[in-house]
Amino acid sequence: GGMGVVHLALDPAGKAVAIKVLRPHVAADPASRTRLQREVETLSRIRHPNVAPIVDHDVTGDLPYVVTKYIAGPGLDEVVDSDGPLRGEALVRVGKGLAAALHAIHEAGVIHRDVKPGNILLLDGEPILIDFGIAHVADDVRLTRTGLVMGTPGYLSPEIVEGAEVTESTDWWGWAATLGFAAQGRPPFGRGTMESILSRVVRGEADLAGVDPALVPLLDAALSPEADDRPTDTEVLRALERYAHGGDVTDVLRVVPARAVPPPGRGAGALGRVPAPWASSPSVST
Repeated sequence: GGMGVVHLALDPAGKAVAIKVLRPHVAADPASRTRLQREVETLSRIRHPNVAPIVDHDVTGDLPYVVTKYIAGPGLDEVVDSDGPLRGEALVRVGKGLAAALHAIHEAGVIHRDVKPGNILLLDGEPILIDFGIAHVADDVRLTRTGLVMGTPGYLSPEIVEGAEVTESTDWWGWAATLGFAAQGRPPFGRGTMESILSRVVRGEADLAGVDPALVPLLDAALSPEADDRPTDTEVLRALERYAHGGDVTDVLRVVPARAVPPPGRGAGALGRVPAPWASSPSVST
């Protein structure tokens, strides 16, 4: 990546680990060291089976590095590109595992900011969330004010693109974009120039034509350009359960896509949205 190199190594006990070392020109930049320190602090706060844990670090030496558990599995992007879209139980497993990971980091007061297929490794079909390089602690207002825009076009939420406030719903947007890719084998906001992709992101024009129609309302709701219209973690987890058991995901969403046929050339994300009958009520609790 642009910030550093990741090495596969063995610890003194012979266990495989991943060592992320900052590139020399980046290590000389105090801001980059700050980002690495933030990554260390973030990972140190989280213990979850779907999140790669940190095991060691040194961010003050001449060659700053962070060591995490080595995940011996390919990236979600690699799997989908080589084997095609995920279906059935495989897709549900990725959706649930990633949702559980995000729920855990949000409980710790952390927002990942960069949820995308390349940051999901699959270990025997189970998703592991990695790379907190641009994550930040939710209550760190200084970082919120910077308007930092980094990441992969098509997986940057509208608020990151526009420099608006980043919240937990930012990660649920990334979750939906990632699951949309996994379900249909192509990015929900297409390919092309950065400008064209980001324009579709901001307008909420997601192409979900290749996704199981029963799952589309959940992903479409989470990909709303309006952060307040996106489902909460509780809604996402409950909707996934409904989907896995053949139920209607809209039963547990506060805001659902309008039931209409999208105009030619536009995906489900282009539809308008209507509040569920209970939209003014508090979020559904478990």
